[in-house]
Parts: sequence; structure tokens; C-alpha cells
Amino acid sequence: MLPDSPSRLSDPEACVDAIIARVGREITVGLPLGLGKPIRLVNALYRRACGDPSLRLHIVTAISMLAPKGGSSLERRFLEPFTQRLYGDIPELDYAVDVAAEKLPDNVRVSEFFFRAGSFLHNRTQQQNYVCSNYTHAVRDLLAQGVNVIAQMVAPAPDGSEDTVSLSCNPDLTLDLIPAIQAASELGQPVALVAELNRFLPYLGRDAAVASTTFDFVLSRPQDDYPLFSVPQMSISPADHLIGFYASTLLRDGGTLQVGIGSLGAALVHSTILRHTRNDDWQRMHAVLDVTARFPVTARSGGVEPFREGLYGCSEMLVDGFVHLWKAGVLKRSVYDHVGLQTLINEGRIGPDITLDTLDTLRSAEWIDSPLRARDVNWLQRYGILNDRVTFRGGRLVVDDQTLDPDLDQPEARERLEMLALGDRLKGGVLIHGGFYLGSADFYQALRDLKPEQQAQLCMTSVNFVNHLYDHRFGDQKLKVAQRRASRFVNSTMMYTLSGTAVSDGLDDGRVVSGVGGQYNFVAMAHELPDAHSILTLRSTRETGGKTVSNIVFSYGHCTIPRHLRDIVITEYGIADLRSQSDEAVYLALIRIADSRFQPGLLKQAQRAGKVAADFRLPPQWCENTPAAVQRVMAEAGQGLFPAFPFGCDFTDTELTLGKALTRLKAATATRRGKLTTVWSALRAPAVDDTLQPLLARMGLEQPTCLRDRLDRRLLVQALRQIDSQDTPD
Repeated sequence: MLPDSPSRLSDPEACVDAIIARVGREITVGLPLGLGKPIRLVNALYRRACGDPSLRLHIVTAISMLAPKGGSSLERRFLEPFTQRLYGDIPELDYAVDVAAEKLPDNVRVSEFFFRAGSFLHNRTQQQNYVCSNYTHAVRDLLAQGVNVIAQMVAPAPDGSEDTVSLSCNPDLTLDLIPAIQAASELGQPVALVAELNRFLPYLGRDAAVASTTFDFVLSRPQDDYPLFSVPQMSISPADHLIGFYASTLLRDGGTLQVGIGSLGAALVHSTILRHTRNDDWQRMHAVLDVTARFPVTARSGGVEPFREGLYGCSEMLVDGFVHLWKAGVLKRSVYDHVGLQTLINEGRIGPDITLDTLDTLRSAEWIDSPLRARDVNWLQRYGILNDRVTFRGGRLVVDDQTLDPDLDQPEARERLEMLALGDRLKGGVLIHGGFYLGSADFYQALRDLKPEQQAQLCMTSVNFVNHLYDHRFGDQKLKVAQRRASRFVNSTMMYTLSGTAVSDGLDDGRVVSGVGGQYNFVAMAHELPDAHSILTLRSTRETGGKTVSNIVFSYGHCTIPRHLRDIVITEYGIADLRSQSDEAVYLALIRIADSRFQPGLLKQAQRAGKVAADFRLPPQWCENTPAAVQRVMAEAGQGLFPAFPFGCDFTDTELTLGKALTRLKAATATRRGKLTTVWSALRAPAVDDTLQPLLARMGLEQPTCLRDRLDRRLLVQALRQIDSQDTPD
């Protein structure tokens, strides 16, 4: 049974006492992925466990965010002022600090089903405790871990009411965990649901709004509320911009979009906005790349026009790109929670403007009757088809002080209905369904600034509703299919093999880079929905150990997405259309979009394996896939259209210059020989000129006092002198 009201506490230590009294000293606490962790409560619980070995604490979660620290002394000098500026008012997650240092006490264990990318490659404890799970299976796996406490940061109601709170950034798993853990409670298992209020968290309604009685304990101490952990905007390189541009050619007007975080997702958003708001410039780029002739899939599955009908967003992660698309007028296709209404809209039989034809169409589809009944009136008002002044009394419609006949076959009744009872436009539609969000400080502010009518168009909800097609209490499969018209699910991957497998979450030695998350769900869903596509994006190469290596490989010993789900793959060199193709066609399509330095070797491997005809030769036009070609294309058609930071930047100009230099320095010293060469060159460098003094001052190296500082100063000066002011910052 749910309590009449939660126990409200202001002291985190008292809240910990209450949890222990409720569930005992064996605590398995489920925390939300990313942003929604209740830091004050979790830190108090963790400190209690550190001081009391008899308390056994297991934290089950994903993506525990920490401010970046930097590895080298130069990186630390660069990052410390930046992190203080962005994160100085946000308490750190104490357990995450100790996890990173591998200093957890013996009575505490932390299991995550998704890591911050690359954060635990060398952390044996976390590699061992990792739980591999699809995002849609995470609730099942959390319950299997024996979770008996759910704790989450929530937003209080803006009007001060204590009746409801918003799960805001993380309804993704919590909406399905709550009934499951309540069912366990009814079977006699002691459990605790805990909410920590934070007024910095945007209050979002719809599915994310839940009764405060959902929780057993509510921790509220407004004077200790803290800002939200933000993720800085990442720079978008010319190669990333090309990948985003190619992806934007595959979007269908009136379709559906899912996109992830990072520079590749931001590049797609930028090019999509260009397509809509500066279509002539976008078309010029399209012509320079000769997209339609080179990649016919764009003519079949994409478009080149601005978005007249617009897109609908359906994404497990609500990234700030959706807000930019919304503001630009791209994200404007609303979907509705009634399959009949949505189907009629899809067929073009009902539009956003309400007329008598709207009623006639609904009647012919047998969704309403004539004469109208009370349930018809309620349903029609819910979607704005009848206005809110209409009431149903004694078999008649009453508007203000006038009575109307509800018979749709009577001419006079129709005339009066049109004059007095009809609404103006459909209402109740959703522009975006999301499962969780994480982003920049500007993004959080944009969510806080949403007007009520805008907020009503955003629905943060269960990831099990968003990420697959199975029936869910928020919508069945038929509804989801109707809403997710012409879906394009765009996700990034690390590597792709010639046979069509994607490597997105781990390495072939077994180490986990990040996690499967929802990628498999979206890729599989693309093969189930009509006119849908999975689009996997990746850079053609990466730098490792001072060498350039190909991200398109012949084979690899780990797989995230199997080859039978291959669909569309994009690099900066073009689009590989793989669905329903023979193996030879797939191998060649992927070789075609690989970096030309690696194409001959990939072709030889494919021919040796018998997958490509022995007499095949690389066409000359395929062999132009070089970084220099990328720069030429951007210079020819870009003309300032593709900035490094199209959506703002958290770094100062000085920091961008320093970041560029440090990136170059890190690459130059990636090998032993590179270190020696760089240090030798730095020691022989001429004296510092005045133009570098502000940069050295930002790094605290204007007057070095020890040998380490003097060497750092020389290395930094060497790197600053080598960078080109036109380089894209990293």
C-alpha cells in the first residue's frame, strides 16, 4: 500500500538512518543513469558505509559523472580553472571519485551497465563489476541485482505544491522500476523509494510527473540545492561536419529522428538546420558532393527540401540538438496518443486545423458516433476538436447559454456546431519523446524556460516505451508504428567491419569502453518499422599510439551490432547502403567510404577471403578519400557554413588556443621517440615572445619556479608555435 504522504526530511544523515531502519544493513541502491543521481543523499550513504564495515552497500547505476581532471601536469593546469568555473558549485559524487582511484572499501561495490566512454578501460574492478545489458533490459537486471532502494533527484512543482514531483531528467527506468519494486514490497520485501528535491532541475510534466506519495522519503533542503552537472559542447571537425551533412540528406520530411550525444550528433543537427533555414547553401554543398548520383539511397530514402511538415523526435536521450531543431522550426510534427487519430493524420485525412470535415472523417472511421454522445464529446475536447466551452447535458450540447443538436446529419446542427463548438487546432500532441537527458548548462536553462504550452509538447517517459515496439502502458505497438513514420535512428560507432558488424561498446580483449545502451534496440527497431533506417556514423580513421589506423576493418573480435542488422553506414567519405545487399556489395560499399590509405589493404583481405572478385580494381574516384580532399570540399562549398562550435562554446578563446596546442602536443608525444624529439626541440626553442604571455599566464607558467614547471613551459611554447590558427580546436 502506498503511504498517504512521504516522510519529509531535511538532513541527509537522517534520511540514511530512515533507509537503514526500513531495509536493513544490506543495501542495494539503484541510481539513475547520468544526471539524476541524488548527490547529497548518495554521499551521505556512501560515507556511512565507509565508516561502518557492518553496512554492506551495492550501488547499481550507469554513467557516474565526474569533472575532468587531466592526466599530465599541463592538462591539469588547463582543466582546473575550467572545471572550477563549470563545476565548482556542484558536489562531487564521493563514490565515483573512489571508484576512479580504485579505493572503494571492501563493503562497497559499484556496478554500472554503461560507462562514461573510455573511463574505465584500465580499471580492473569496474571491468569486473560491469553488467552488460540492453537499455530496455536494465530494469530486469537491476531487479536481479536485488535492488531494495531506489533513490533519485527530482524537481519540485513550480507552484510550491507538495502533491507532485517530476522525474524530469530520468523517468527512463524509474517509471518501470517503481511498480516493480512496489510489487516486491507488497510481497513482504522491505524496500525504500527516496526522492531528493533540487530546484535547479527543470520541472517537466506528462509521464515524468508523479505523485509525491510514490516515494517513502523526500529529502528537501533548498539552501543546499546545487546546479546540474553539464557536458561542454564539443568541437565539430570538418570530417564530422561532412558525416553530419551526409546524414541530413537521409532525413524524410514528415519523419522521425533519433540522435545521440557528441560531435557527430551535433553535426547532423547543424546540417539539418542548414537544410531547413539556408536551403540554397545546403543544396550547393549537396551538388558539390554529387550526393544523389554517388549515393542513390538518398533519393529513395531522404530529401533535399526544407521541412514543410517537419520532424518528430523519439530518442532515448534528449540532447540539446532537439531544442535547436525545435527553435529552427524543423521539429514540428506532433504525434498523438490515439492510434486512430494518428493514422488519419498520417493519411492526410485530418490536418491540424479543425473543420466540420474533421468530424465527418472521424465519424466515417467509426471513432465517433452521430448523434454525439458524452464519451465522444470528452474525447473530442481532449484533442481540441471541440472547444472547452462545450458540455454535454441531457443528450444535447451546451455552449455558454446556447443548446446545440449533436446530430452531424442535420444541416442546421452542423452550422451551429461550426459556429460555436469547434476548436481551432488539434491539441495534446507531442513533438519529442525522450527517456533521459544530459547536456550543457544552456540546454538545462532552455528546458527551464519552456512556456507551459511548449512544455506540454515534450514528454520524458519510459525508455521501454521509446526504445522498442512492444506494447507498453504508455502506448501499444500499433500506436508506436503509427507515430514513428519514416524513422531515422542515427547513432555513432567506433569501428565497422567489412562484413557489416558494428563495434560500439568494447574491445576484442574483453574490456568495456562504454556499453550497449539503446543502440541495439534502435538498430533492430529500424528493421521492423516500415520505411525506417538505422544510420551508424563513424570517422574513417583514428590516431592511436602515434599512428593513423582505419576504423573500417576487415574483421574484429568483438561485435555490438551483428551483420544481419546492417543498414546504412556513413563516414566523411560517403554513405554505404548495406541493407538487403550481397556480401560482395557490402564489402565494396564499405571499402568505398574508407580512407584511401587503407583501401588497398582492405580489398586484398576481402579478395583473399573470396568475398570480392579477384579481378576487381579500385575505381579512381574511390581513391580520393583523403583528409586533404575533405578540406578542399569544405573550402569549396563550406564558406563559413560549418563552424567548429555552431551551438556555443564553454571555452574562452584563450582556452581554445591552449586546447589546440595541448592536443597537438599529446599526439606528438604518443610514442617514446615522439616524446624524446618533442622534449629536445622544446629545450632548444628560442625565448618566449610577448604574444604568448597571456596564454602562459592562463596556465600559471609565466614565471616557473621548478624544473617540472620550466619543462612544461617550454613544451607548451613549442606546441603553441606549431599550431596553425586555422586548425579546428579539439
